[in-house]
Amino acid sequence: MSKPIQSQKLGILGGGQLGRMLIQSAMDFNIDVHVLDPDENAPCKDLATSFTVGKLTEHDIVYDFARSYDIISIEIENVNTQALKKLAAEGVKVYPQPEVIELIQNKVKQKQFYAANNIPTAAFEVTQSKEDVIRKKASLPMVNKLATEGYDGRGVQILREVTDLDKAFDAPGLVEALVDFKTEIAVIVARNEKGEVTAFPAVEMAFHPTANLVEYLFAPANISEEVRKKAKAIAIEVIDKLQMTGLLAVEMFVTKEDGVLVNEVAPRPHNSGHQTIEANITSQYEQHLRSIFNLPLGDTKQILPTAMVNLLGEEGYTGEAIYEGMDQVMALAGVHVHLYGKKLTKPFRKMGHVTIVDEDIVRLKEKVQFVKQTLKVIAS
Repeated sequence: MSKPIQSQKLGILGGGQLGRMLIQSAMDFNIDVHVLDPDENAPCKDLATSFTVGKLTEHDIVYDFARSYDIISIEIENVNTQALKKLAAEGVKVYPQPEVIELIQNKVKQKQFYAANNIPTAAFEVTQSKEDVIRKKASLPMVNKLATEGYDGRGVQILREVTDLDKAFDAPGLVEALVDFKTEIAVIVARNEKGEVTAFPAVEMAFHPTANLVEYLFAPANISEEVRKKAKAIAIEVIDKLQMTGLLAVEMFVTKEDGVLVNEVAPRPHNSGHQTIEANITSQYEQHLRSIFNLPLGDTKQILPTAMVNLLGEEGYTGEAIYEGMDQVMALAGVHVHLYGKKLTKPFRKMGHVTIVDEDIVRLKEKVQFVKQTLKVIAS
């Protein structure tokens, strides 16, 4: 018989905002959370039961931190998987499994996994260098991605014309067809050790025009019932084929012909699920905990239409953060502000998010525009 969850120690690799919100959910279950992060001022610092400063990519640091805990999970993929494999071999539960993290760390391996398992995705070719990319110029326009190290909009670029080829990545990666899509959506799925799987309703994402980050999203997504069912089925297929335990965000394109193509996945709580804290019966953070502790998965039903607006540091401001327009935004019904505990802002840094719920979709969209125009993160 396994130990009660309250007597199990959970270690998290990564102490950013995702870990912070995971801890806030873990408090509901009296779960102690211990965090490793390279930043001594990481958002989790003051909420974790214990906080250790150290590199997530260093084998010995990860191993020494994690070996005294019952379960290890992540809030960022850039971690040392060899240390995690050693821990798993010694009986520590590591969720998501190290092999899954390792596959997802590499965009080439990720795409090859989709192709091998007949999961719909954009056509792609593997490249080793800038010269390799240039040789594919007949395929323009195309997307150039680094195999590794890409995160939060980095490591991905669109090459539209021959003149763009000069900025191609000179490192292993891939080029893929530029998808002519109607919208970008995400479906978050969870799977526990028993193989039980649940999916959250699809969300529709709008990306910042220059930062390549999600600027805001709406849920449920404005898609047909046919596309909704197709996206849910694909997301469940991905997590089942991976045999993964934990939470998986599956980002997808909806084509002009209502096809659904997988773009990328993230094996952890995700930006596209922040709004579930207020808008769904079970939040993505609670669902992640339920999955890695092998508990029954929660009801993912959405209670009200919702939107989420990312609070990014304004261009031209670096320094101690000031939140301009907070009073006006908080005066709106259905608005909930989440700040991430980051003292310093810089352009496009994720400083928080705002969840908005409203029964009326038109009013919801009006509030999104008001929040975007009113709440600004600047510096003193």
